[in-house]
Amino acid sequence: MKKSILALSLLAAAMAHAGGFRVSLQGVRQFAMAHTSAHADDASVGFYNPAGISFIPSKLSLAAGGFGVFSKINYQNTSTLQSFDTDNPVGTPLYAAAAYKISDKFSVGFSFTTPFGSTVQYPEDWSGRELVQKLALKAMYFQPMISLKLADWASVGVSYIYATGSVDWDKAATNLGGTLNIKDEKAKGHGMGLGFYLRPTDKLDVSLAYRSPVDMKADKGTATFNISPALYNGLKLVDGKDAFTAVLPLVEEYTIGATYHVTPSWLISADFNYSGWSRYNQLKLDFANAPVGNQVDNTVLITPKNFKNTRTFRIGTEYMFNEMFAGRIGYYYDEAVYDTQFFTPETPSFDANVITAGFGVKVRGFGIDFAAGKSFPKYRTFNNIATRFSGQAKASSAYVGLGVTYNLK
Repeated sequence: MKKSILALSLLAAAMAHAGGFRVSLQGVRQFAMAHTSAHADDASVGFYNPAGISFIPSKLSLAAGGFGVFSKINYQNTSTLQSFDTDNPVGTPLYAAAAYKISDKFSVGFSFTTPFGSTVQYPEDWSGRELVQKLALKAMYFQPMISLKLADWASVGVSYIYATGSVDWDKAATNLGGTLNIKDEKAKGHGMGLGFYLRPTDKLDVSLAYRSPVDMKADKGTATFNISPALYNGLKLVDGKDAFTAVLPLVEEYTIGATYHVTPSWLISADFNYSGWSRYNQLKLDFANAPVGNQVDNTVLITPKNFKNTRTFRIGTEYMFNEMFAGRIGYYYDEAVYDTQFFTPETPSFDANVITAGFGVKVRGFGIDFAAGKSFPKYRTFNNIATRFSGQAKASSAYVGLGVTYNLK
């Protein structure tokens, strides 16, 4: 029973990862330059900064693309030396965006992205099966936006964020003789984005952007116990199931970016990104019937969290070999969202150095962009006292992306 309670409480970490540990794959050109954001070349800039759509050099801009994410986690029990590898499917983040200039001063846009989500799948008999066997996370952002030119060199923009997501998580419940599935397919939340985009000279672009917290409300979740029906009454289950509700906080994000045109053919971009994850200090799960809570109310479970604020530094460059062909390269450092002693296999997080590269081709308003990246995570040796899980973990991941754009003067 205690292990079942522990498993339910870990839903907090799983769903927080779906929204909080952001996958920055919302533009192929941006990714090739290490996710730097001060680029107002097409509609994909709207996700990063809604004010940027005012500086797109066309009346109508369309952008779409997708990525392949290849990742693997290796876990080793440092006591038994047993080793296990995940068998994760290929992740496929997508994005699409549009922007339109109603007048010289007023622009509108829309952005669809899948900024959060992944699937991690461990062997069914691995050492941490009581915590997770498979976890699939999905999230989508829908962002309508407007932007106003304050002057020839400055604009302000605002966006409304509608977020929707799901989690599907399997783990072993060995002491109950079965497994447990946690599922919610209709978690949703709302937020907003605010940005300023500046072009004080022809050589310099500056992007200042803020994305608000989004509280994802899971009010139709289902916990399914695949166990003997003889145990249903003791857990107050109906047909082996119980409902739960929760509010899952996604935190605010600040980004400062700049692009400098060294020559008409060569530019350098840099970003600093700050995510205030210390806001996520606990999660409250309210179960309909199951006695899995605390002493105050045995159907309400409050789980402390230990996420921390993170900072990411990014730098990238682009060189135009001619009017049609551009080459790009970038580097950034990703910071883990929690310290080593709080490591959890449901949402593995590592400090990592990442190298990116790509190229773009433009012909008569149409553009095709390709990007690839390789992450070099640092391994972690951990002992999580709360979950009684320890060992060593290391990861590997690689990315490829293909995008298309169309700009109509």
